[in-house]
Amino acid sequence: MKQPVKQGDAGTGLRRSMLPELQHGIPEAFDFFEIAPENWIGVGGKPGRQLREISAEIPLIAHGLSLSIGGPAPLDIRLLQDLRQFLDEHQIAVYSEHLSFTNDGGQLYDLLPMPFTEEAVHYTASRVREVQDRLERKIALENVSYYLTPAEQLSELEFVSAVIEEAGCDLLLDVNNVYVNSVNHDYDPRAYIAQLASRISSDKISYYHVAGHYVEADGLIIDTHGADVIDPVWSLLGYTYETIGLRPTLLERDFNIPALEELVAEVQMIREIQSRAQLPERTGKREHARTTT
Repeated sequence: MKQPVKQGDAGTGLRRSMLPELQHGIPEAFDFFEIAPENWIGVGGKPGRQLREISAEIPLIAHGLSLSIGGPAPLDIRLLQDLRQFLDEHQIAVYSEHLSFTNDGGQLYDLLPMPFTEEAVHYTASRVREVQDRLERKIALENVSYYLTPAEQLSELEFVSAVIEEAGCDLLLDVNNVYVNSVNHDYDPRAYIAQLASRISSDKISYYHVAGHYVEADGLIIDTHGADVIDPVWSLLGYTYETIGLRPTLLERDFNIPALEELVAEVQMIREIQSRAQLPERTGKREHARTTT
């Protein structure tokens, strides 16, 4: 019988291209898979059967792509109904989405930046609460990479922590996105992690992402999930463990997906960093104060 995802677990994203190799067995390095539910809802035949077999063996985490939690269009109630049924069917305890918007009456196929304003905090938090009520479970929001902001009354850190606090949801902390944004917007990524730990109770940080990215000729970093994780991101992950604590940690790879043994090697790197981390004495609630600029 499968066990729930634990704090020190490591996994990767499940892609249909991996299914032929997984027919021979799930590598022991993978404690869980993360899936995009929109890519699997309603899927039948052999892929649907394989997904049911996998979910019966190891836990799944669901990471949504199209809820558009911060967007102007009304929430997709049919999608939420399908999501709830899908999460229940596969006994998925953790569902996350992006703190961005992807829909304005039609799918935009990108994670568009939100204004870092008080109004956007209240608007997004109210939508998150409705989603949680309809799904009858707490969700997690991911800090996203962004390349501009429509308006900026708050810092990125203030905006993220304010939404999490007001919505009563959890945070999916993407360590690569912290690194990408720190380079593109010129801030210290370790200071971001430390300040985040002082603002958000550690028990509200659900799990972590790490991934690779692409560097443009002018130095701009694009979050692609299409390359190996680089050393500075591995180092930042270790610092995150030491500052916040162990959490389930996912290797994201959406493009240029290598052979399964290469994914296993990167997931083993997560385990190695976990084993070396000097963990904080406390990983429970921290007192934090919300400030504005």
